[in-house]
Amino acid sequence: MPRWVSDASQEYLQRMPREMPVILTELKPEPRHSGRSTEQILELESHRILANIPEDSLCYALDERGSLWSTKDLADVLKQGMAKAEDLCFVIGSADGLHARVKQRAREQVGLSRMTLPHGLVRVLLAEQLYRASAILKGHPYHRE
Repeated sequence: MPRWVSDASQEYLQRMPREMPVILTELKPEPRHSGRSTEQILELESHRILANIPEDSLCYALDERGSLWSTKDLADVLKQGMAKAEDLCFVIGSADGLHARVKQRAREQVGLSRMTLPHGLVRVLLAEQLYRASAILKGHPYHRE
């Protein structure tokens, strides 16, 4: 990832409240010049992704065709997860997206936009939205409606 992605996402993730820690796990994508088809590449990546999703977590796959949530919807998901002491896992795919197996593992597919976004930008947007949703739950004035 370019440095601006790391810098911007860390800016928001470090603001998260202690009771909502975020662990970022970055997996190396498969090389795109290997002579494999996109489907083969996504399948190889899916094995690593699925192996890194905590078994008992509620998984959400980010996909442009997924449900469009509001920030309030995300705050509600965080609140429910905290009430049940459940870990949440948000999966961002590589440049070609996510394999169907990863999407099937997810409780829901969630879109940040109907537009196709680069996965680095998705990381920044998700980090900001997690922080904004936590601010809603804490009654912090960061979020205004």
